[in-house]
Amino acid sequence: MQDQLLNIFLIVLSIVGSFATFTAVQRFFAPREVIHSPMGDISDMEEKEFSVFAKLEGSPLFWDKVDLFLAKRLGMEKKLEETYTLLGSPPNTNPLKMLHLKMIAAVALPAIFFVMSGSFFVIIFALLGFMLPDAAMYSSRIRARQEDIIRNFPTFVDLGALMIESGLDYMTAFDRIVKIAPVKTGLEIEIERTINEVQLGYSRRDALRRLATRTGLQEVRSFVGLIVQSDELGTSLVELLRNYSADMRFRRLNKAEKLAAAASTKMLIPLFIFIFPTVFILMLAPMVSDLITGGMPF
Repeated sequence: MQDQLLNIFLIVLSIVGSFATFTAVQRFFAPREVIHSPMGDISDMEEKEFSVFAKLEGSPLFWDKVDLFLAKRLGMEKKLEETYTLLGSPPNTNPLKMLHLKMIAAVALPAIFFVMSGSFFVIIFALLGFMLPDAAMYSSRIRARQEDIIRNFPTFVDLGALMIESGLDYMTAFDRIVKIAPVKTGLEIEIERTINEVQLGYSRRDALRRLATRTGLQEVRSFVGLIVQSDELGTSLVELLRNYSADMRFRRLNKAEKLAAAASTKMLIPLFIFIFPTVFILMLAPMVSDLITGGMPF
């Protein structure tokens, strides 16, 4: 009985120590926060207003206090909000549910290994379980969404330049492209969301910057920068977009060539592991069989 209590105490102590170490390391390597003015700006007020964790402040419920405490102590508030934004703000989840999933994984994974091994040292898997949803679920979904957005982005830029050249405003041109699209991919959905934000009262610059934040793609950030620069300097947006589209296609072709060149090198691994041993076995098996049964015929 005492041994079981000691094991439970060591498990709890290891969990607390693991999370304390994780918090200390994360805070040590975290970038320094920027101090804003006392009044702040509109984006800061909006983030605070729509943040899930900001709504938990002052809640009398015990579990809300636990969630808020863990999110603040582990410094996960902003990261979870960013991950949720990059996922496309799916309706079936939110940053709070994502935190709950990470907590469940942090407890379930070492518990499973403890049942299998009976050793309390499996508590080191708590941090692995806490980071498991990011590596196994969220990263792959974000990558797939970004690939879906960037796939037709050069074509979208070309169509935008063509419609702007015909006399349309760039926001009207984007709206026309979204409406005539036969299938709405992730790019069309995000552009439509940006147009709706402008219609709700956001400035074009803020709506475009929010588009770049939601996608997390450098190509979209550069695209937004070109439009903002054109608005500020009064330069021709058509030529900028055409040059940018050509540059994106060139970089995509260059990337495809690099992947094709690397494919031959990657093929050496299965070649040496699977093909060469099979060929050697087929060639040398008769000779080895003759040596074992009665010697070579010559």
